[in-house]
Amino acid sequence: MSAKVTRKIIKIDEAKCDGCGLCVPACVEGALQIIDGKAKLVKESYCDGLGVCLGECPQDAITIEEREVEQFDEKAAVKHKEAKGDNKDCSPCACPSTMVKQSDKQDISPSDSASSQSMNSMLTHWPVQLTLVPPNAGFLKGSDLILAADCVSFAYANFHADFLNNHTLLIACPKLDNFESHQSKLNDILRISDIKSLTVITMEVPCCNGLMYMTKQAIAASGVNIKLKSIVIGINGEIKSSSSS
Repeated sequence: MSAKVTRKIIKIDEAKCDGCGLCVPACVEGALQIIDGKAKLVKESYCDGLGVCLGECPQDAITIEEREVEQFDEKAAVKHKEAKGDNKDCSPCACPSTMVKQSDKQDISPSDSASSQSMNSMLTHWPVQLTLVPPNAGFLKGSDLILAADCVSFAYANFHADFLNNHTLLIACPKLDNFESHQSKLNDILRISDIKSLTVITMEVPCCNGLMYMTKQAIAASGVNIKLKSIVIGINGEIKSSSSS
């Protein structure tokens, strides 16, 4: 049995759960299963606590709580996923974001593209990694803030031109970075830097959903009233969706 630690983990309200099963494929670790008409957590050590499945539940039956549970065991989760046969085309991390895919895009010669002219960077500050930015950094004060998943700027060709003008950028990865540390840092930024608006830009892969969940948790914890916008980028570089709240 895995060692017990105090950490975040999902909680399922069986009274609300209608057994639709939408949360099951959303869990990249394969920690969820429909049993007797209800979503169940198969094993505590399979759940990473990021809460990617929350956004897929139409009944709001899944929440995140902090309690003493088994430590997350990524290797065990991968073996479990492989044993279920759900991971045939995935790399060892069992995450759809790592599936090998090649886009059918034509080569564009410099003479045929507007990008043949040098494009100036619209980045106005440094650092940009959320881990490295102090909450009281001067460039954060009163800014329109963008929090982007690490992969976004590589997938979306016009990232600078379309998003960075008059905006302050922070980047993070909800899958590979320290989730709790990021949430605490963003909470502090919102409390002391008088952010005017916050736009979260993520990729369409499931693990990216954790960035929006983290942001909403930080907004709630900070107690600020802020305009929040979500933009989702497809793996082929297109804007999949855009919404505000």
